[in-house]
Amino acid sequence: MKNNKKRKQTFWGLLFVAPTIIGLLILNIIPILQTLKMSFFKSGDFGRGDIFIGLANYKRLLADQQVWQATWNTILYTLLVVPIMVILALILASILNANIKGKHLYRTIYFLPMVAAPAAVTMVWKWLYNEDFGLINFMLSKVGIGAIDWLKDPKIAMYSIAIIGIWSSVGYGMILILAGLQEIPRDYYEVAVIDGASPIKQFFHITLPLVSPTLFFVIVTNIISSMQVFDSIYMVQSVTSPAYQNTVSLVYLFYNQSFKYADRGYGATIVMLLLIIIMVITGIQMKVQKKWVHYH
Repeated sequence: MKNNKKRKQTFWGLLFVAPTIIGLLILNIIPILQTLKMSFFKSGDFGRGDIFIGLANYKRLLADQQVWQATWNTILYTLLVVPIMVILALILASILNANIKGKHLYRTIYFLPMVAAPAAVTMVWKWLYNEDFGLINFMLSKVGIGAIDWLKDPKIAMYSIAIIGIWSSVGYGMILILAGLQEIPRDYYEVAVIDGASPIKQFFHITLPLVSPTLFFVIVTNIISSMQVFDSIYMVQSVTSPAYQNTVSLVYLFYNQSFKYADRGYGATIVMLLLIIIMVITGIQMKVQKKWVHYH
């Protein structure tokens, strides 16, 4: 009797998770295996037919300075976007979690960039950054600052693109952290007030520890998405841009190799490098999270 009940539970459990497992296989696992296989081939003439070349693509990758420059660009973009985005999202979520007038309107406004298409968002920012008639340079000219080439100056182009990434993702982080804040029982804060704890102490000893699981999720997902940055760089940079070498990401390089130069094998090798980097970073995060994430 017990065995039959256990079989039924197993059956229904598998049935409910089957759509997720099937989706994971079709959309993630199988494409990863196909990409790995493709990395051992090179495309034939005119992109037709695949020729097995073993580890040649990986040897080429190790000697390719542009790949390592793109790797650094991708990591730099992630380092610029994720910490600032998380801090801003935490501040905004804390403010909007309080009883302030019009908080629902503010929540909607901050979340709107997530609804807009990345290409549309980037085009708006490209206009704002325009050296000759952009709104930012126009405002700077009013205070006596000369025009700045935000997107073509190799020294500042990556920072300009990072601002687009921060602006686009802060609403996503804010909504998730806000949901985490609303799960914290008010009793903790009431007891802290009775004990004479200041708002700053309440924030660091109550809010941060209890919202840390949500923060961890936001950090992990945003690091993964930032490491895959493509749209914003592709829309504002071309291979002829003076800032191209300083802004090209691994996904942008994959796009160029696979679709512009019809070298899908080498493009797949670049993607495998990106996959390994993301897996290593995620693995480190999973180990480190035990020291600062408090599940309650």
